[in-house]
Amino acid sequence: MMITKFGHCCLLVEEKGVRIITDPGTYSTAQDDVENIDIMLVTHDHFDHFHLDSVKNILKKNPNAIVITNASVGALLVKEGIPFTKVEDGEKYEYQGVIIEGIGRDHAFIHDHYPVCQNTGYFISGKLFYPGDALTDPHRRVPVLALPVAGPWMKFSEGVSYAEALKPDVCFPVHDANSKSTATTDRLAPTFLEPKGIRFVPMPIGKATEF
Repeated sequence: MMITKFGHCCLLVEEKGVRIITDPGTYSTAQDDVENIDIMLVTHDHFDHFHLDSVKNILKKNPNAIVITNASVGALLVKEGIPFTKVEDGEKYEYQGVIIEGIGRDHAFIHDHYPVCQNTGYFISGKLFYPGDALTDPHRRVPVLALPVAGPWMKFSEGVSYAEALKPDVCFPVHDANSKSTATTDRLAPTFLEPKGIRFVPMPIGKATEF
């Protein structure tokens, strides 16, 4: 599996010849120019994960791409005339031998005055778990974890504890665009995780990394 991070939570995942884009939000633009995309995964409707202009740009270059998301995001897509395939918690979709499983129901709590939206994490090909904006336990072994490390709904320490609880073989940081620099995260995370047998891999923007 090859993974390229375009920024924040927007990833290009390449597995068995299938190319998957996750969460094209406002914190990255490189995804708009990527071609040969088979699947687009959207976990929830917040702007940093779902930017309608970016979705449209990707589909313009990749008209046959399948958009996989939940009912909440799907309702917004329908208003724009964009078809989608619903995959939510407990549901699966298979494409050319790659199985995508929906895991989780709700976005992590932010504030009493900020409504909790639907959030669906995705397990890709039994290897990569990307939880979206929630610290969801998939109740299974996680070879590779896309680890949230910052945001209005979490602290860095909670991200570390989440990784310690899931015990992935390897993890890499996502949900970090709000941070002025990733240097601190990239330095501290392995200090805490590697003694527990969890490898932490920094993800330079635009560089493909094999997992």
